[in-house]
Order: sequence, then C-alpha cells, then structure tokens
Amino acid sequence: MCHLFASQSPESYAFETRSIRLNGQSTSIRLETIFWAILEQIAAGEGMSVPRFISTLHSEVLQVWGEVANFTSHLRCICLVAVEDGRARRAGAPARAA
Repeated sequence: MCHLFASQSPESYAFETRSIRLNGQSTSIRLETIFWAILEQIAAGEGMSVPRFISTLHSEVLQVWGEVANFTSHLRCICLVAVEDGRARRAGAPARAA
C-alpha cells in the first residue's frame, strides 16, 4: 500500500504558482500541481475557468465566514472534498453537502 503513495511522480507534488485576481486584487496562489489539476476539473464542471472559479469561491467564503486566514489551505480542502464526493458517487453513496 505504501508503494502507491511513495511512487507518486514528483511532478504531482511540485509547487506551481499562478497569478489571479481576487475581488479586483492581483495575488498569487501556490499549490501543488495535483491540486491545480483537481481545481481545473471542478471549475470545468461548474462551467468556469480556474481563476473565475477561485474568485467566485473566495467571494462566497467571504460572505459566509469573513476573511479566511489561509485561503490556500481552504483550496486544498475543497479539492479533498471534491475527490471524496466523486468517490462516494462512484460507490453509490450520497455525496456530502459542501
């Protein structure tokens, strides 16, 4: 089992920095490549580009919770929830409410 995790390509966990606009402000977000790939899938499913999806998500989070101390970690958690929901759907279980 550990081989599954240890054999991951180093490219999947290499950092990638992208510049985007959040609420009109330019910023950079640094995530591992695998998280960018998951965000691309989520955004495509929502009919959005990744920058637009992240900006929309950021606006919604601000409305619900106020400022997020670590938005990058929040994005990683969003990715994990999406992966888990996909796994649950494939197994026939109901998806979690986000």
